[in-house]
Amino acid sequence: MGRWPRQAMIRGVVRASVVSLALGLLAVPTANTAHAQDEAPTDPGPPRVEAGVAPGAGVPDPRPGEAFADSEVATLQQTANQVQRELGELANKISSARDRLRAARRQLSEARAERKSAERALVALRDEIDELSRSAYIAMGRPDELSLLLSASGPKEMLAGSSIVSYLRDGQDKKLTKALDRLRTAEAAEAEASRLESEAAERENELVGRSDDATNRADAVSSELRDPIATANEAVAAQQKQQAERNRKTKKNWQRYLNRLDKAGITPPRASALRDPDTLPPGLDPLRGDDGDPQRGVAQASNPMSGGDRLLVLPKQTIDAVSDAIDALGKPYVPREHGTGPTSYSCDGLVNAVYSDAGLDQPRRAARQYATGRRVPVDDVQPGDLVFAGPAKYGVQHVGIALDDETMLAADGRLATVAVTDLPGTGTLLGVTRPSLGDGKKRRVPKRDDGELTWRCGGVELPLRTSSESGGGHSHPGATGAWGGYPNGLIPSSALCGIGIGSHALRCDAAQSFAAMSRAHAADTGSGLCVTDSYRSFPAQVDLYRRKPSLAAVPGTSNHGWGIAIDMCGGVESFGTAAHRWMQANAPAFGWIHPSWARQGGGREEPWHWEYVGR
Repeated sequence: MGRWPRQAMIRGVVRASVVSLALGLLAVPTANTAHAQDEAPTDPGPPRVEAGVAPGAGVPDPRPGEAFADSEVATLQQTANQVQRELGELANKISSARDRLRAARRQLSEARAERKSAERALVALRDEIDELSRSAYIAMGRPDELSLLLSASGPKEMLAGSSIVSYLRDGQDKKLTKALDRLRTAEAAEAEASRLESEAAERENELVGRSDDATNRADAVSSELRDPIATANEAVAAQQKQQAERNRKTKKNWQRYLNRLDKAGITPPRASALRDPDTLPPGLDPLRGDDGDPQRGVAQASNPMSGGDRLLVLPKQTIDAVSDAIDALGKPYVPREHGTGPTSYSCDGLVNAVYSDAGLDQPRRAARQYATGRRVPVDDVQPGDLVFAGPAKYGVQHVGIALDDETMLAADGRLATVAVTDLPGTGTLLGVTRPSLGDGKKRRVPKRDDGELTWRCGGVELPLRTSSESGGGHSHPGATGAWGGYPNGLIPSSALCGIGIGSHALRCDAAQSFAAMSRAHAADTGSGLCVTDSYRSFPAQVDLYRRKPSLAAVPGTSNHGWGIAIDMCGGVESFGTAAHRWMQANAPAFGWIHPSWARQGGGREEPWHWEYVGR
């Protein structure tokens, strides 16, 4: 037995034991270990990790500083972009290193299995040869040339026996050599795999350090951003306070104007009565424009209550539209097609709503309002006129309702609310139209230059991502992300709407849609929908990333921070339940989808996570 490679086999067994121990010590959880909950939580506890938004996958906010409501907020966003980029790059490196470690472990496992198989084959061959030798000894002694020669009865038999022995020995030697070669090859492959695994293990140690660094960096983020966040919050609060005061004064001034008309005994005429300055109703006089010619669509009258002062007289429909717009001051802004009120508005949605309700129909989009409206000189702007903003390289990107020659009322994308703002400045003002004059001759509409960001209602509107997310092959736009003039997670509460569940809030169009979806669920099942997490502030995202840097979304990249994502309970948080099936079947009709990365079998299952993409 001394000629068998026992020491090699022993070394292989020892090596296998050491490797197995090392693998056990180095095993770490990966991002793929996120699983669905089995039961709906009675206490939602800390926010769930948004594993599907892979660390580093989020794109820092690309909006320029002027898209933000306040310069200090814009500065904070720049800081946040730097932090997001740094954390994202680190998370990508960690993820890539983990992939290499898993591959090395798989290779080592396969090499070890091959080495063990080679050892078993060698042992089996040894047993076979030993059994043959044992049989030969029992039958006639050693099966070598001498035994056969001594027992041969003649030269012919002697030659035949010698050939048989050589053949048998050659066959055994070939088998043995092949088995030994296989074992040596397997041992070499295992040694190489072990070396690679050791290198990967060293990388893993570095990974652990980097993971710790990421945690420390996230802690540093919390520390670094604490003051800027506080400053930004103070800036937002101060700006909103100033805006609220400006809105309050505007309401007061508008009511004072209406009271003056009433006290003067002036009943605002219909728009049609003011279109021809030569045929104005009795008691009304033409109002001269900047060029000295009488303006159409407005008039003036003496005010006997104030010693003959002249009062501006607007059409009744214009007064009704402006009054409704004044009542909307402070209501939230929402992007895209959803802002026609009464809860929230976009700039052109507000114009469409208040003027159409007043009987002076306006198109839905600002570009068409500009194209079809009857234009008046900028210097002749009057309350109720529509003011369109560019500059031309952005196209018709904003529209407001003039209040005087300095201010207008609009659903503003930067302020994320219906607010009183200044009229556009030189180079930005595209034109003024007067709805009371009806439609004019269509004119060319400025188009956004190639390569320019899309501006809408005074703020940047990022493009939707188109994807088939709802199941059934239907294509839906992906959740857009950035909106309004604030960074992810720093959206003021006044720009969000409650969903009727505790303090949970979302972007207003998402909140309204969720409420309708919950009512439908209640009609079908007897109970409304359950939510554990909705809008998530930037500090909350930083805290979550600090605690779970390898799993949580990089702060400032989560759709929770835009108020367009929810985490659900009540059965929805588990695949296969009736509640989850109901969402799969009905949510897309309300504009809600279960993202593909969160679905069952995707490796990052989050049955509870749903996002609003609009209808």
